[in-house]
Amino acid sequence: MANEAYPCPCDIGHRIEYGGLGHEVQVEHIKAYLTKSPVDAGKAVVVIQDIFGWQLPNTRYMADMIAGNGYTTIVPDFFVGQEPWHPSGDWSTFPEWLKTRNARKIDKEFDAVLKYLKQQCHAKRIGVVGFCWGGTAVHHLMLKHPELRAGVSVYGIIKDAEDVYGLKNPTLFIFAENDAVIPLEQVSLLTQKLKEHCKVEYQIKTFSGQTHGFVHRKREDCSPEDKPYIDEARRNLLEWLNKSEFVMIIYILRLK
Repeated sequence: MANEAYPCPCDIGHRIEYGGLGHEVQVEHIKAYLTKSPVDAGKAVVVIQDIFGWQLPNTRYMADMIAGNGYTTIVPDFFVGQEPWHPSGDWSTFPEWLKTRNARKIDKEFDAVLKYLKQQCHAKRIGVVGFCWGGTAVHHLMLKHPELRAGVSVYGIIKDAEDVYGLKNPTLFIFAENDAVIPLEQVSLLTQKLKEHCKVEYQIKTFSGQTHGFVHRKREDCSPEDKPYIDEARRNLLEWLNKSEFVMIIYILRLK
């Protein structure tokens, strides 16, 4: 996802070859990719796509990785049947294309997904993870849905407005130091504003030497010096989901 002043999207990285462990389902008016956890623990994570759509193998790979750690995962088509961006597309048309795919206008679809997870998958504790376009969506959702136990926004666009800092539950933000589309100045501003306004736990982590898309669009075997950062970011993502789950359990016990 790009910074609004410089709309150059996440075209860095690789499309991996991956078939997937899950299957496609219909969730009201949208399609989705669903992977059940090997252990039914009542936990689920909504994984939100980047601009290349819900069928991108990279995103399904990440969803399956999360599922392997005890969560039922679902990757909905938040473009609702509209075509995803294609790497060979004319980038000059990207801003117009993006106007019809607003990451902050997915509430109807998200509510349908929550209902599906609760009724069909018996999920009682739900988190959300998103990459670039999806990272923007995560930030939006964590402002509006207090029932979400945790959120992880991975290199999502930062919008400087007073209404984007009141997070409802723990949120992890992952950025890349050499991200050409999200300047470090924006990350610093986010850090400052969250410190001033946010009342819940959050963390902002910037990975040295990395570029936009490194968590899900760089192959682990591409560059030996990048692999530790990719592994660490993915580990942090899982740890945040697990940690937030543990913190919530402690909180409930204290209320009792």
